[in-house]
Amino acid sequence: MKLHSIKLKNFRSYKEETEINIDNLTVFVGKNDIGKSTILEALDIFFNDGKGDYVIKLDKDDINKSSFEEGDRDIFITAIFTDLPDSITIDATNPTTFENEYLLNSSNKLEIIKKYPNAGSAKVFIKANHPTNENCSQLLIKKNTDYRRIIIQNEIECENQTINAIMRTAIWKHFEEDLQLEEIEIDTSKEDAKNIWEKIQTYLPIYCLFQSDRKNSDNDSEVQDPLKKAVSQILADQTVISMFEDIAERVSIHLNAVSNATLAKLREMNPDIANSLNPIIPTASSLKWVDVFKNVSITGDENIPINKRGSGVKRLILLNFFRAEAERRMQSGNSQSIIYAIEEPETSQHTDHQKLLIKAFKELSQTDKTQVLLTTHSSIVVKGLEFENLRLINKDEEGNKSISEVLPNQLPYPSLNEINFIAFKDLTEEYHNELHGFLVAEELWNNFKVGKELMDYIKIFNNGSTRKEQIVLTEYIRHQIHHPENTLNLRFTPIQLEESVDLMREFILNKRSEL
Repeated sequence: MKLHSIKLKNFRSYKEETEINIDNLTVFVGKNDIGKSTILEALDIFFNDGKGDYVIKLDKDDINKSSFEEGDRDIFITAIFTDLPDSITIDATNPTTFENEYLLNSSNKLEIIKKYPNAGSAKVFIKANHPTNENCSQLLIKKNTDYRRIIIQNEIECENQTINAIMRTAIWKHFEEDLQLEEIEIDTSKEDAKNIWEKIQTYLPIYCLFQSDRKNSDNDSEVQDPLKKAVSQILADQTVISMFEDIAERVSIHLNAVSNATLAKLREMNPDIANSLNPIIPTASSLKWVDVFKNVSITGDENIPINKRGSGVKRLILLNFFRAEAERRMQSGNSQSIIYAIEEPETSQHTDHQKLLIKAFKELSQTDKTQVLLTTHSSIVVKGLEFENLRLINKDEEGNKSISEVLPNQLPYPSLNEINFIAFKDLTEEYHNELHGFLVAEELWNNFKVGKELMDYIKIFNNGSTRKEQIVLTEYIRHQIHHPENTLNLRFTPIQLEESVDLMREFILNKRSEL
């Protein structure tokens, strides 16, 4: 299964329902505290249900403050999926499909809604284009006896009245000319809808969230998580699951033998007590196999935990985990879908490492059944991406969020400086440098200067002598940025910086329109 999009409502700063499209590689950019990490953490809540040592725990502080004051205290996190399994088994060995069970939304995608009343336990619904004709509606939450009654009352032909899926198909086929399909929310807590949800969960992608440096404990998830996530992936392999089931069965046989022998001896002394006792042995699926490997870790020289090393070293280990994963997943068939979510992967990394990092993420996202989500403030990371990889998070004056794709603008490559300027009017000297560098690289600089107003600039030579020159505003600003040691000229103003940027952007736009 592949994550197509998510919707957030009443979760932290996302008050109104906000939909976010997800690709194989999706990178969120925007100002600090705009809600980038919130998206990754919402997905962790959705997929991992707050279970484990290194996942996000939902609490009342996660309810949107404005909604909370208005009395609306239900959080909604919705995930929409494509690339669904061809069949799904609900009733014992009887396979069916999402289409046959009318479990897809109006866009033929699987839409799962998790509602958290007062930030409590999740109530799960499937939003589906489903029959609403009262004669054949809500079948997924009806009992076997209800199916039989409908079949008898409507004289419906059905080859097998013991398997619910077969009876549902027969009933819907009987009313196929008048199903009255409408999008409704199906409660997954009852009857076959519950069985369907249990099966769907086995197909959901594994979700691995790696947060930025926020902790410094002995179990710092910054470095421990790669190995823990690897354990989760290994234990999800069907071959390994079969091995665990075999182990559990062998242990269960021996435990039953011991308990039965004990009860037999007890029965000789006190039959009443013996007959009231029964051994309880957990099933293989309920055993927490992952806890067996909970202390996996990476240590440095003399067994010093890596979390005691610097942030750069810790993130470097994380970088190479992803590089190794990209290579491994390209070389092996992947039966389990996986989503890697990484906050600010550029943290504490040299420019060269950032370039290697984005290369690894791009390769990883191109492997089968793999998606990568990132947040970043790095212009190096952004520049190494395609425009379609980027999602810009913004908000209006009323605080409503919008997530939009980044479209090509004046520069031919994704530029974080340009994105910030367009979206937030966040003007930087770095963006001025980028535009000027582009004009020079494209041999447009001399053409740009033609007809521009000139201004005085005092130039200092290496021997200490000076000369007054007449240059255009953009060149005046460029010289001051690159030669701060020259204090003989008045510093350019923010207004002049904006004017120069606007002149270059307009010139580039006009040149592009001429092509």
